[in-house]
Amino acid sequence: MRPLSRPLLVLLLVIVALLVAFPQLAERYYVQLATKMMIMGIFAMSLDLLVGYTRLVSLGHAAFFGLAGYALAVLQRDLGLVSLWTTLPLTLGICALVALLVGALAIRTSGIYFIMVTLAIAQMLYYFANDTRALGGSDGMFIGAKPSAEVFGLELFDLKNRVTFYYFALGALVASFFLARMVLASLFGRVIDAIRCNEPRTRALGFTTWRYKLAMFAIAGMLAGLAGYIGAAQDGIVNPAYLSWHQSGQALVIVILGGMGTLYGPVVGAFVLIALEDVAAGITEHWLLFIGVFVIAVVLLLPRGIASLPIVEMLGRLRRGGTPPPRPIPEAGDD
Repeated sequence: MRPLSRPLLVLLLVIVALLVAFPQLAERYYVQLATKMMIMGIFAMSLDLLVGYTRLVSLGHAAFFGLAGYALAVLQRDLGLVSLWTTLPLTLGICALVALLVGALAIRTSGIYFIMVTLAIAQMLYYFANDTRALGGSDGMFIGAKPSAEVFGLELFDLKNRVTFYYFALGALVASFFLARMVLASLFGRVIDAIRCNEPRTRALGFTTWRYKLAMFAIAGMLAGLAGYIGAAQDGIVNPAYLSWHQSGQALVIVILGGMGTLYGPVVGAFVLIALEDVAAGITEHWLLFIGVFVIAVVLLLPRGIASLPIVEMLGRLRRGGTPPPRPIPEAGDD
């Protein structure tokens, strides 16, 4: 995991500062749209941990996104839990546990088989939610109230306020980014990087690689659950569409569009894709065709995504002294 260069870090901090000021300048609709972008940014970032760093392409990642929404709805309706400090840890714990169970089955496979196993499990959950009356069937479940952030009867912040909710989503996005960076910069992350480069060699060194991949799968599932929790709380409803392969496919497109293996790339991809969808939908009813052409153009012109734009790559390579470091010589077996 390469450390962020100072110029790139400054650029990211400037973007965060602009996001902090955004609600004071924008109308209500755009504040809610930006909140959706940040939620999808967290979701895409969680998938990037699998696709970009562990080389596990999943088409069932939406299972954890939707599971979190249903967990929040059930906790509120059946247990009467509305506290943020209770529902959020429980939801993330449920997503991490289910990710461990799903990963224990899927990690044993690789390549196209891994894709099909994750897709199959996600679709099983989709049809289970769609056909279960207790979960609202195809109509889904309403979330009666925004999570309450009270401590000893004192409300710290009100998530019913759209601006406050926006800042909550922004805080979750920043926290998720730094958590992912910390994981990847740790010794655990170095093993994950070694698995990405050459798993047989890593296994020959004595590492039980499937355990590391399973742990990363659980972490990614938990972060996807965080995105699903915030998304369901914003929409006030959760339905089977949260679990569908279309949701997983959109996240995968965002990761590829933004740039795999960068963390910030998928976040940028989420902002760009959702903004283009909003603009194109207001211009033509054939907006999906426009989006498709744009994605194809980016893939052809920028194979490594928006994060590979020359200015971004230059900022990422600059040292503190202002000169780019020499390119490392790839070793045998490296991608």
